[in-house]
Amino acid sequence: MVIPFLLVVSISLTAESSIVNGGYRLIPQVFSLEAYRYILEAPLILLRAYGVTIFVTVVGTVLGLLFVSMTAYSISRRDYRYNRITTFYIFFTMLFSGGLVPGYILITQYLHMKDTIWVLIIPGLLSPFYVMVMRGFLMKTPVEIYESAKIDGANEYRIFFTMVIPLAKPALATLGLMISFGYWNEWFGGLLYIDNEKLVPLQLLLVRMMSTIDYLTTNPYFASQVDIPMDLFPKLSARMAMAVLVAGPMTIVFPFFQRYFVKGLTVGSLKG
Repeated sequence: MVIPFLLVVSISLTAESSIVNGGYRLIPQVFSLEAYRYILEAPLILLRAYGVTIFVTVVGTVLGLLFVSMTAYSISRRDYRYNRITTFYIFFTMLFSGGLVPGYILITQYLHMKDTIWVLIIPGLLSPFYVMVMRGFLMKTPVEIYESAKIDGANEYRIFFTMVIPLAKPALATLGLMISFGYWNEWFGGLLYIDNEKLVPLQLLLVRMMSTIDYLTTNPYFASQVDIPMDLFPKLSARMAMAVLVAGPMTIVFPFFQRYFVKGLTVGSLKG
């Protein structure tokens, strides 16, 4: 994982002519910051996309963990009357979905969320796979804990927030990391539902910049109209520079959750 990332960083810091002549190398032969200079010429667009993605990731992760854990806690309780049918319904939606067109019609025609920040958050709030993983973790909690808390006078909300949530920290940390990665890397929802330039997330901005670079470097008519030497344009290193800028924050966050990751996945693993 470290070496591929270092290779991406190295390519982003290499001159375009050196990449074309010598190929990709782990240590740059000709050091250059031209790719970052082209990308950061309009920093406001990049900062705005960062703000949208950070807001969507933070709010989506917090709300997603709350919805997933509450749903999983309900179906993990054996004294819940509709336990089996609710679990089957969630499992069924994990195998079959409504599809792209019904989802688009629902969001745009009935929920009217097109061109709002919530269209990037709400559709990903409740993943059936994460619910089943969390259920597997909570099923291992002894039922006697809940019964003793009830005898002491605790209601369901107090049991959930003061007992279940602290006990489920490894699973919550694991799912939180997976949910946050999902929101951070999401771009297809923005492509479908976002036309407002102020709401463009970071990953969609990356896709548009890649398309723009391809258009600039492959369209001979456009190249002849502008005073840009296309052979010197850092199209390869610019791709890697944008990847570094997009992936950088998550590579910093990941080590803090790594110690919970394996434990949470192992304890909350699905069984047939």
